[in-house]
Order: sequence, then C-alpha cells, then structure tokens
Amino acid sequence: MGALTIAGAVYAQDAGSDQPSQDSAKKLETITVTGSRIRSVDVETAQPVISLSQADIQKTGLTNVGDILQNLTITGQPTFSKAAVLTSNTEEGGQYVNLYNLGENRTLVLVNGKRWMTSLNGYTDVSTIPAALIDRIEILKDGASSIYGSDAVAGVVNIILKDHVNGASVSGSIGQNQGGDGTQQAYSFTVGNTTEKSSLVFAATYNKTSTVWAKDRDITRYTYGPYEESAGYSGTGPWGRFTYNGKTYVLNHTGDPNNIGVGADATQLSNYHVGVQPNDYFNATNQMMEQLPTELKSIFTEGSYKLSDNVTFKANGMYAERDSSTQVAGYPLKSTSQPNFPVYISGQSYYNPVPGTDLSFVRRITELPRVTSESAKSLHFDAGFEGDFEFLDHPWNWDAGFDYNKYDVDSTGTGNINLLNLQKALGPSFLNSQGVVQCGTAANPIALSQCVPFNILGGPSASTKAALNYIMAREQSTSQSISKDFSANITGGLFELPAGTFSFAAGVEHRNANGYDTPDELASAGYTTDLAAGATVGSYTTNEAYVELNAPLLKDLPGAKSLDLDVASRYSHYSNFGSTTNNKYSFTYSPIEDLMLRGTFAKGFRAPTLGDLFGGGSQTFDNYTDPCDAKYGSLSNPTVAKNCAAAGLPANFRQTDTAGNAVQGPNQQSTTPFVTGAGNQYLQPEHSTTRTLGLVYSPHYVDGLDMTLDYYDIKITNVITAIDANYVLDQCYQYSVQEFCSAFQRDANGQVVNLHRGNANLGWLETTGYNLGVNYRLPAFSFGKFVFNMNVNYLDDWNQASTDGAPAINYAGQYGLPHWRANLGLDWTLGKWGATWGIRYYGAFLDQCWDETTHCNMPNYTSVNWGYGTGANRNGAIVFNDAQVRYQLPWKAQVSFGMRDIFNKKPPNTISAYTGGYNSSGSIDPTLDLGRYIYLQYNQQF
Repeated sequence: MGALTIAGAVYAQDAGSDQPSQDSAKKLETITVTGSRIRSVDVETAQPVISLSQADIQKTGLTNVGDILQNLTITGQPTFSKAAVLTSNTEEGGQYVNLYNLGENRTLVLVNGKRWMTSLNGYTDVSTIPAALIDRIEILKDGASSIYGSDAVAGVVNIILKDHVNGASVSGSIGQNQGGDGTQQAYSFTVGNTTEKSSLVFAATYNKTSTVWAKDRDITRYTYGPYEESAGYSGTGPWGRFTYNGKTYVLNHTGDPNNIGVGADATQLSNYHVGVQPNDYFNATNQMMEQLPTELKSIFTEGSYKLSDNVTFKANGMYAERDSSTQVAGYPLKSTSQPNFPVYISGQSYYNPVPGTDLSFVRRITELPRVTSESAKSLHFDAGFEGDFEFLDHPWNWDAGFDYNKYDVDSTGTGNINLLNLQKALGPSFLNSQGVVQCGTAANPIALSQCVPFNILGGPSASTKAALNYIMAREQSTSQSISKDFSANITGGLFELPAGTFSFAAGVEHRNANGYDTPDELASAGYTTDLAAGATVGSYTTNEAYVELNAPLLKDLPGAKSLDLDVASRYSHYSNFGSTTNNKYSFTYSPIEDLMLRGTFAKGFRAPTLGDLFGGGSQTFDNYTDPCDAKYGSLSNPTVAKNCAAAGLPANFRQTDTAGNAVQGPNQQSTTPFVTGAGNQYLQPEHSTTRTLGLVYSPHYVDGLDMTLDYYDIKITNVITAIDANYVLDQCYQYSVQEFCSAFQRDANGQVVNLHRGNANLGWLETTGYNLGVNYRLPAFSFGKFVFNMNVNYLDDWNQASTDGAPAINYAGQYGLPHWRANLGLDWTLGKWGATWGIRYYGAFLDQCWDETTHCNMPNYTSVNWGYGTGANRNGAIVFNDAQVRYQLPWKAQVSFGMRDIFNKKPPNTISAYTGGYNSSGSIDPTLDLGRYIYLQYNQQF
C-alpha cells in the first residue's frame, strides 16, 4: 500500500499509490506521519491523512495558504474571511482553517510539527505562512489530542517547510478578476546550500491582494442581492432627521439610497418633510468592501548542523508582517448611539431649525467611511537537538527543543465619531462678526482652534472638512499573544512480536501562554461611536506527558495480511482548570494485500483560550429576526406564538428599523447595542469523542488506481459557546429555554434591547459524514500521461443543542453546510507540457425564506430540525471550473497560465450569508467566488 500523490491541491486525496511498494519501502528511512509520533517506513497509518505537495499548490493558482486549504471538501464556511468586512475583531484580515465546520479554533495548526502562533481567541492565522516556502501540507482528518494536546478536535494541519535547498530559485505570480479588481501578486526568493553535515535555507516572500468593492458586482451591490434591493437599505440615511412635537422631520434633498445629492438649508424648518420616505434610506454597501486588501512580507531561515553521526542541531526562524484594511459605511449616528453618553443638538446651536429646543437627531455620516487598518506581526523561533541510537537491537530517535511564538496586532481606526467633541460641536454656536459660525455664544465665544461647529442636519453637502476633522475619532488598539513551549520526545522499538516490532513513543511538554488586548482608551470608555470594549489580559501554563504504543499483531496469515493496533494517551494539567487525560485507539487491518481497513476511537479536548477566560467583552450590533415579528418571525410555530403572547406582544407586533418603521426583511441590524464576548474564568474545557472507520483499496489488477472511503463521527460536549442574538431568541421562544429568556429585555415598544450573549459551557454539537477519495494514474499513452482524482465529502448530520436537555437542531443541508461537496481533477503531462482541469462542486442547500412568497420555493417546509422556523428556499448545486496550462522552459524555468471559474459562474443569492457576517447575501463561498480569475505564474531555478 503506497502513498497517493495529487494533481492539485483542490483535488487532494488520502494516502494512496505513487510511492514505492511495501517491499521497497522497507529500504527507506523511517518517517513520521502527522497523527503519530512513532516513526515508520510506511506512510499508511490508521489515521486518514491528506497530503498536498508544492507542485499541487502551484497547480491551483492560489497564492496564500488560507485559500489553498479553503478548497478542501472538508473545510467549512470561514467564520472570518477576506469577505466578512462587517466582522469587528483582531482576527479580521487573517485567514483560518475550519475543518468539518467545527470552528477554526478546533483545528490545530502545526508548522514543521510544532504548534504555530494563535490569537488570544485561539485562532491561527495561516495567511502569515508564505505558500512559496511550503514543501508539503499534511491534513489529519480526525482528532489527535492524545498526541498533540488541546485544539486537535476537528483535525490537524501540519505545514512542512522546505529544509534542504541547493542553489536558488525565484517565483512570481500575478492575477486579476475579470472585472479588473482583486489583483493578486506573489513573489518569492529562496537560496540554500546543503552538505553532508549542514544545511542552510533563506527565503523572502511578498504577497499582495487588492480590494474588491461590493458596489462593483450586481450580486453584492445590495445587502440581500439584486432581487430585493430596497430591503437592505438602512433606515438611517445621510440627511438629518429629528423628532419635534411628535412628528419626525427629514431634510429635503435631491438624493436617493444610491446617490447622495444635495440638501436644502437645514436651519429652516420649512425645508423638512414629515416622515421617512423611500429616498431617505441609504444603501450602505455602496461604501463597503466585498474583499479587503492584504499585504504580506516575510523572511524565513532554517539551518541544521550535524554535531556527530548521531546528533544534529536544528533551528529556524520566521518573521512576517501582514497589513490589511477594511472599509464599511459611515456611522449611522443618533443621539443615543452610546446610551450612557447621549448627545443632542443644543437649542442654542446656530444650525438648530427649532431654536430654543434641544433636539434628538439621527444621521449617517457618509462623509467619513469607517476604515480599520491592521498590522499583524508574527515572530517564530525554534531550536533543538535531535538524534538516534541503538537500544535493544532496535533504532531509536529522540528530539528536545524550545519554541517561541509571538503574535502582535496593531489596529488604527478612522470614521467613528468622538462624542466628546461632537457634544461641543452641537452645543451653543453663533455667527460671529466675520460671518463665520463659532462655538459658544457671543458673550462667551470658544476659539475656532478649540471647537468647530457641525451642521449635522444639513447632510454631506453642508459638512466642512474642518468640522469632520474635529468630530472624527482617531483610534488605536493593540493586542499580543505569546507562547513558549519546551518539549522532548523519544521513539523506538522495544521488542519483536511474530508480526513485527512493538514500537513505543513518549514525550513531555511544558507550555506557557500569555497575552493582552488593549482597546482604544476613548472607545473603551464609551466616548466614541465605536463598539465599547473592555481590556483583556491573562495567562496560563500547562504541563503534559504522553505515551504511544504500536503493536503489529498479525502478518501474512490467511485472511490477515496484517493487523496493527495503536494506543496513545496524554495527560494534561492546566493552571486554570486542572487536569484531563485523553486516549486514542487505532487499528489497521489488511485481509488481503490490496485492501486495508482502518479505524480510530479518540477522546479529545479544547482548553478555554485567553479570550474565553479573560475577555473584556464588547458592544455589538447583531443582525437578528425577532421570532415574534408578525411577518418574518416564526409565529406559525404554536410554541413561539404562545411564548410571544406571554411576553405581552400583540399578534401584529413588528420589529422596527432605525427609522422606527417595520423592517422590510429578516435579519435586520439591531437599533441599540447588544453585548458579547465577556470572559468567564470558570470555563471548563470542551470534550470530544471521534470515531472513524475507513478503507483503502488499491487493486493489483488495475495498476495506478487507489480508492479511500472514511466515515467520521465527531461529537463535542461542554461546548464553549459565544452565541448570537438569533440563537438567544430562538432558544427562548422556540424551545422555551429560560436561561436564554433572561438574557435580554424588551423596551416600551416591545423591541429587543440589552441582549447579552457571552461565553459559557453549553450543550453539545456533533457531525457525521463520509469522505471518498479516488486517484487513478492511467497507463501512459503516446499523447501523454493522465491522472484523474476525485474527493467527495458527504455531510450526513451537523447537530447542535444549546443545553443537554434542549432539543437538537440539525443544520446539515443548510447554507454553509451542504450535504455534498466534491472536487474532481484531470492532470495531463506530455514532455515539457502539462495541464490541469478541475471542478469544484457545491451541493444544493436550504436557505431561509424572505417571506411566504419571495425567495421561498418551499413555503410549507417545516421540521423540528430546521433552524429558521417555517418555510425554506432551496438553492440548487453550483459548479466552478478551473484550468491551468504549463510549459517547462529550457533554462530551468516553468511558466503557467490559468483561470479559476472559467465560465464566470454566479453563485446563488443567499440571505443567510448576510446573517453570517458578510456584507451582502450574494455568495456561496465569499473567499473564492468573485468571478472569473486569470493568472500567470513563473518559476525559475538556478
């Protein structure tokens, strides 16, 4: 049984056929495969592993690790991505791996087998790892806490960098979306020298991705897609609005939701109309990015020196800087944007249309789009010794070393409003003798250098640069996460059994993690319109030890070509919550030479992160649908209707927007800030149980064919949950869970206010499914060599329950969790020519309905497992096609030309995408489906 090579990263498969047979493999040096510490001559293990080579990566045309891994069929919808510009946290701008849709912080990322740096919330930004430096990527598709400790619940991604180079190489890649945006550039330089005793590698890389604007595509130009344009408009437009004598006044203007226009004289009450009209709304996506720009610079060096025949010293270091920025629409400002620090237009303001009366106002400051710039600096260093020796007539290997990871993020922000200055700018003002409006009164003027009056009701056409500069907040925040890791491992054979060597591995590890997040001081105090957040600071230490045993029980017997058992156990002691022990049991069984059966049963855990434990919490404006809303809620559910009535809400109750009007669609943004993310120092670790069962089949009568089929079942209990507003409301009204009903209040008009959603150990989640892999290296023809490969993931169930006693909801088949995902590829080579054709298949899925008649082809659909109430909209499957052509040039170079999404396939309009944090609903995978992408690559060896 050999190892399978893949035609492209998009088409990755499990271990299979391109390596030597077992007989020749016995002559090879032993290796360590991700998921086990025991060295072996065989790449086939009980653990299902995908392997991607540098050549595979090159064939995708992708230039960063995040996009490469996002192509895997077991990778789920990203929580944070280049397209989720509405997300507000230190992770935004990076890219993360979400195996099996179990969350990015449940996937452990290793580099060269060692833990990589994480944020305070446990997320590993893989975009900081330059793709050009990668030798291969191994993805372990099951849990491995017994070997690696915390976080290896969904699986392990082990990124192995180049460590032996002779000579130098340069590479470059440039590509662009057909629309002329989203340009990607990637350049690298690598040089190295390898001798019998030493090796040294140095590399530098540069990657840059330009902006994609939402307004430049029909499908992303509106919040809920082109079929329902006005529903996504914000009730807070660019023109001043205030309430006086029980009436709402809006300034007359020439604009509409997509065009700013010019406003009338805001000081005259006669220039206002009563009531919010359609043209007073605003399409916020006009100012938003669809994909944020990023720039990555990195340097890497690796060296080793053989101190003796049996001892080698190794060290490597990497420094990377990632710069990114996001832009969203100007702030929808109102007097009570910060409820604890309201700001009003003074009755003595020169610009007040009702002199003598303080006015409460509403107005979006479109002149100041909110821009957040982030600089993430990653520093990694590790050094150690490794060696080998003979013991009990068996070879043994050992290593001991130290790892250091430091992750710093500096964020600056513009576009939010300084409420202290706004209060002064809207305070008393007068027209001075020079004809200039000045703060203060004629009797007590305030110098223009200390205060600039702001004509807030006049809209963009009345704003001055000086006034905007005066009221704009300039914010800065910093965060840092540091980990230090000391480890030692040993592995070797203990004694011989009739079927082979009984092998052993053991190790110890001491790790310390600490960090902080310091938000902007003014914002944290609640004196800006930014989301007020508290500081985070904390640390913990862990001491761990593990042991792994491998026993070959049967060999070369009738009906039992081989049978091996592997047992591993890890003990972990954390300073913050205590101890946990996790075991893993695995087997491989080959009844005949062509067929191998494999299976694992593993216990795992995820320790609470620094953010989980010590997070300061933050304000948030959630998108939610009130279950009690008469049009978009779930009143057709008898339990919901009963609970809403018990809350004192009438049957015709409507959720309202920021204009006070009934919402025009589901999942509208809250009109007051909610609170999320407060740390909980009493959190306990999550626990997981993983079961896998699979087979690897390489029939001897079909040379070059390998097939794998694996079943997986991963259940996580005691889940550390940061729940969203919809979840809180649904658990209260649909499932009558009282602890969620007490997490919010309703104001005098029945609107949801003061909703708190934090971190807690709540309930469980479980996913089950099947992975199918096929790789077929066809016989050589006169017109070339062909390799066909296919990788299919079938998601059977994805169940979640809020508490142990609450009913489970099965989200499989809904947006982000299609039952089927598949990649197919065909690779061709002939002499110096090569080509690859790939197909990415996303299966059909259910989306929530807009209402009973719109975007709702299954209006009568209902199920206890359906997360959106009654009614569903089924979106059909979608297929993307990719291709690349390559040519080997005579001077040790290769040039490649390729296209992704050749047929410029448009994804289905999906309401749930906006709920998931994207700024529009026009997306099935917002990191990848931006239309046809054309690229050119050049690689030169020296």
